[in-house]
Amino acid sequence: MAERVQQPPAKRLCCRPGYNTNCRQGQRAGGTLCGGSGAAQGGSSKTLSPESLLDISARKVAEKWPFQRVEERFERIPEPVQRRIVYWSFPRSEREICMYSSFNTGGEDSGTSGENSDETRLPFRRGIALLESGCVDNVLQVGFHLSGTVTEPATASEPELVCSVSVSFDRCKITAVTCGCGNKDIFYCAHVVALALYRVRKPEQVKLHLPISETLFQMNRDQLQKFVQYLITVHHTEVLPTAQKLADEILSTNSEINQVHGAPDPTAGASVDDENCWHLDEEQVQEQVKLFLSQGGYHGSGKQLNLLFSKVREMLKMRDSNGARMLTLITEQFMGDPRLALWRQQGTTMTDKYRQLWDELGALWMCIVLNPHCKSEQKCVWLRQLRRWNGVDVCPWEDGNHGNELPNLTHALHRANPTQTHTPHTQTVFTRAIEACDLHWQDTHLQRIITHDLYTHSHAHCHHDNHGSAGALFDARGWPLWHEHIPTACARVDALRSHGYPREALLLAIAIVNTLIRQQQKHLELFRSHKKELLHKGMTSVTNMEGWVGHPLDPIGTLFSTLLDTGRGDEEGRNAFLDFSGKCTSEPHLFPAQRLLDDGQSFVALAVETALIGLGQQRVMPDGLYAQEKVCRNEEQLLAKLQEVELDDALVKIFRKQAIFLLEAGPYSGLGELLYRESVPMHTFAKYLFTSLLPHDTELAYKIALRAMRLPVLESMAPSGDLSRPHHIVSMVPNRYPRWFTLSHIESQQCELASTMLTAAKGDGRKLETVLESIQKNIHSSSHIFKLAQDAFKIATLMDSLPDITLLKVSLELGLQVMRMTLSTLNWRRREMVRWLVTCATEVGVYALDSIMQSWFTLFTPTEATSIVATTVMSNTTIVRLHLDCHQQENLASSARTLALQCTMKDPQNCALSALTLCEKDHIAFETAYQIVLDAAVTGMSYTQLFTIARYMEHRGYPMRAYKLATLAMAHLNLSYNQDTHPAINDVLWACALSHSLGKNELTAVIPLVVKSVKCATVLSDILRRCTLTTPGMVALHSRRNSGKLMSLDKAPLRQLLDATIGAYINTTHSRLTHISPRHYSEFIEFLSKARETFLMAQDGHIQFTQFIDNLKQIYKGKKKLMMLVRERFG
Repeated sequence: MAERVQQPPAKRLCCRPGYNTNCRQGQRAGGTLCGGSGAAQGGSSKTLSPESLLDISARKVAEKWPFQRVEERFERIPEPVQRRIVYWSFPRSEREICMYSSFNTGGEDSGTSGENSDETRLPFRRGIALLESGCVDNVLQVGFHLSGTVTEPATASEPELVCSVSVSFDRCKITAVTCGCGNKDIFYCAHVVALALYRVRKPEQVKLHLPISETLFQMNRDQLQKFVQYLITVHHTEVLPTAQKLADEILSTNSEINQVHGAPDPTAGASVDDENCWHLDEEQVQEQVKLFLSQGGYHGSGKQLNLLFSKVREMLKMRDSNGARMLTLITEQFMGDPRLALWRQQGTTMTDKYRQLWDELGALWMCIVLNPHCKSEQKCVWLRQLRRWNGVDVCPWEDGNHGNELPNLTHALHRANPTQTHTPHTQTVFTRAIEACDLHWQDTHLQRIITHDLYTHSHAHCHHDNHGSAGALFDARGWPLWHEHIPTACARVDALRSHGYPREALLLAIAIVNTLIRQQQKHLELFRSHKKELLHKGMTSVTNMEGWVGHPLDPIGTLFSTLLDTGRGDEEGRNAFLDFSGKCTSEPHLFPAQRLLDDGQSFVALAVETALIGLGQQRVMPDGLYAQEKVCRNEEQLLAKLQEVELDDALVKIFRKQAIFLLEAGPYSGLGELLYRESVPMHTFAKYLFTSLLPHDTELAYKIALRAMRLPVLESMAPSGDLSRPHHIVSMVPNRYPRWFTLSHIESQQCELASTMLTAAKGDGRKLETVLESIQKNIHSSSHIFKLAQDAFKIATLMDSLPDITLLKVSLELGLQVMRMTLSTLNWRRREMVRWLVTCATEVGVYALDSIMQSWFTLFTPTEATSIVATTVMSNTTIVRLHLDCHQQENLASSARTLALQCTMKDPQNCALSALTLCEKDHIAFETAYQIVLDAAVTGMSYTQLFTIARYMEHRGYPMRAYKLATLAMAHLNLSYNQDTHPAINDVLWACALSHSLGKNELTAVIPLVVKSVKCATVLSDILRRCTLTTPGMVALHSRRNSGKLMSLDKAPLRQLLDATIGAYINTTHSRLTHISPRHYSEFIEFLSKARETFLMAQDGHIQFTQFIDNLKQIYKGKKKLMMLVRERFG
């Protein structure tokens, strides 16, 4: 018998009150092999003999009863019975051992340490290898304790390692492990795996003993003393201090050890109060999660955390209580992450991957609290800790937002099912799990749905037809329905699957899908009956503010995977079925899955129809960046799964059915006629529908895609009575413009849908025109329209076929729209767009080029029209590409010249030079352009522009016109005394040189302009020297104007220039001396030297310079050092 005190597990106190020393004499104290007693050994027996009643009963007891309860129930347990109970208490399945020694039962992922991803390095695989290579030895089972040694063979870098391994077990679960290798990880090491599998696979080779306390009961006093002394002798260095301490306590009558009966026995199995669960190193779970979180998503930590979540799901599926225990440990570490407080203080959002981990955390808790066989006491414990976490300030919110609530809307239609109303509110990742604690599985209808394969209306205990009511229990076929908030109902399905009840999950999923299909039909009927009224009023509503795709509980994804996995035969489950009488039955029976479907229907087809219903639901765009990104991400994930399903005739029929409903269901469909302004767009979904339906029903495919092109959030509101638009759009909340963080992505998807239609419509002029109209009406981004124009151009001009002229025209029309949209706005791609448009128009033909030039003012700026459009049109490349004859070339050139002159009139500053270039082969046009420049030169053009055109004129052989423009430019110029590096200096020198080359008259005319515009002494002196080096007009065309004599400095115009230069030097000198510093003295002296050279060019220059220096000495005599330098140089 055993008496319990508070002791560590598997070390309960064992004793025999009233023990008679003679009752066991003669009994064998030795052990037998595990396969002894002549009974069948279950999986290890090689005979075909049926199991004995002893083995059958011992196995059942070993699975369910702690050994202490067996001892308390019976005063004396025969040794053979004890042996069989001990034998059957060890786990018989390798699946759990694998689960606790690798991240998944398939062994496809690396261990938590991430040291390498080779499957053979997983602890479970390594353990098998050690076992199969004979590395397990000295295996001994004493009661509920298994021990042995496992030898790790030597490698090139590591010596041989011998590990002592011990394993405690109870009720077919390993409850404690120790290994000499010092493994620090969440999962069992390879040595523990090897020993455990040795016992599972070779039980007949394991020597089995009863618990050590049973052996000690058989010894008399002398035997016990000999046993203890031998034990101390063998292990005296390790146990002698402990042995002496225990001896002292036993000999002391008042010691604590003498206050209780019995003594601990680590081999005696568990006590009644011990929790029966597999060994899980809680400390290592916490340390590993903390480490992964500290790595912030680097080094594969995000993947490792996801693998831990998968492990929790695996444990739940095995109905292992450690699933909830492990998730609790993980959650505690997540809540303790210091980044949460930091992010909250800084007002920043957590990373997307980290956000997804929190989502999975919340979903797992939802599964745990919805366990159909969860005890109320356990649920209360979970509820308390969920509320504790929920109350922490840094607990993340579900939508990643900070409390922005959606407004309440006045709905135009009553919902067909009032129970679907679900008011959105700010909540944390744990709120749904907390609310789910109030859910139960006691509803009779629900129990019948998930426990009866053929539960129909005829089997229900009801005597009235309820098919017509909104909350009907059955549909018209008699199949059961389940009316509950859809995400909540689907969370039940997920919970059933997660806890290893795939059959029940499937039954409930089918009932939910049947409910969705029935509601869909009711919505259609309701809208049709109110359609005229609603279209007249222009009112709309969203049937569900909480969309199913992108929802935190992923209801559509859950239904889809449940049905699809069943259809493909991928669903795994244990042979156990729910029994709400309070027990779990494991008797397998036939699961007539196909009887749950109509004739010709399949689970795959039902899964596809479910996905189409969810994706087509009209739903409001949620608040917050993360919630909106999740909508997009979940939609793409679901579509990716759909694309893996191969379409057959049955699926095409479903596609047609759903497409028609989506088009006709009004406000209940995202593709209906009445669209809420802030509804989630359907572009991505419609693209999938379009490509799927196109080979089978072209017209329907285009109807879907064209209807989906709408993006009402970017459109201005129309008056409520306006029926001129085919698809009326109304905002129920005109004052709330939503923050659509994913708008750029949405517009890209809209563009992709349009591009797909353009590609498919190639060669069909009518459809191309329809698609073009839709693009022009619905796409509001110039960059996306430009992309579509480019796409259409590429498709129309594929190398392996003749150009599609209709598609080319569509491309051109889109390009023209882009030009009009971006004409008055800044766009960094504008020049690229203009060049592309000219290329496209060239491919369309000469008439297209002529057309864009005729209407250039609506498409281009004057600069673009002259420098890009007209220039490209008149290039040789364009002429060759179009194969133009002389007459066509002249007509095109005439249009280009007309454009150039119009542009020059509008913007002479930027277009004059291009216009002159384009018109130079036509005398009249060229003269007209030149006159425009002259007219604009007085007021509208800068000296830089005029100098540029003047140089062009000289280069083209028009020196007099160049001279005229140069003089006009000089009138706009003003160079001050200190601008000796001004960029216009070269232009001034060029203008003077041009005038000098033309003759004395031209030079005489230009010098007064120079004197007036230029105050810089060095520039004036440079001009003066150049004018005195050669005779004016020496290089002129009319040499007769040249007298051959150099011009005199004493006469005009050079005298005027000389005086101006000397005056400029005097003024500049005084200006410099006002603020001069000693470090500039030497530079100033050099400046005076240049001034002296200019003074000396005059007849009385020496006298003027001397007087100038004397004045400086007098005026600036306070600058003694500087004046000393002046005297040294100039006297």
